[in-house]
Amino acid sequence: MPKNNKTKNGTKRKVIIPIAIFALLFLGIGVGMGYFKKNLYTVMKVPNFELTDQNNKKITNKDMLGKVYLVEFFFSRCPTICPVMNRNMRFIEDKVNSPEFGIISISIDPENDTPTALKEHAKSVGAKSPDWHFLTGNRDYIGKLADQFNIYVGDKEDDSESLNHSGMIALVDKEGNIRCRYNKDHMPILYYSGLNYEDPEGKIPKLNGKYHPDREILIEDIKKLLK
Repeated sequence: MPKNNKTKNGTKRKVIIPIAIFALLFLGIGVGMGYFKKNLYTVMKVPNFELTDQNNKKITNKDMLGKVYLVEFFFSRCPTICPVMNRNMRFIEDKVNSPEFGIISISIDPENDTPTALKEHAKSVGAKSPDWHFLTGNRDYIGKLADQFNIYVGDKEDDSESLNHSGMIALVDKEGNIRCRYNKDHMPILYYSGLNYEDPEGKIPKLNGKYHPDREILIEDIKKLLK
């Protein structure tokens, strides 16, 4: 009789231990998924920059410390993606609505985008925040800065490419770190898209597309960093 009890107890332990291991694994997976949803990845320190804004004021990365802000490259005469990006920025500005939030829009066409031209552009976009800076400066400097951000801007010396640029946006936290969320595979996305899309998944860019999934997640992530 004692032998039978020992056998039964041993069998129970053999069943319980695997169940406990699987329960811990599922708990770990749940905690891990929660981490990826709540936390943002640190990509790198924002590159140092010093450029002139639409009010003819020098703006540096140090001036933006203490604020959560976005960085885009654009130019005011752009007929394609720039208006889309600016409109999405304008939408985000309204939705976030915080004095601790700012936007840095760096022109890749400084010969035409003088501070005066950028001031008119800021009005046409409807920019409200005093911390939405439309910046201009030396084109070689801006090209190198885009490289440091790892955001594509066309080669100044290539006439067919010089005004081409990426539609990607960098998100910077109050300490001056570029941050991003993780994708479904738990890999950092690095940058956010400022474009519109034909599909809700954000796979087919379209100038007049009605979907802009990255705009929505940017608003969420900005608010996380503002807390």
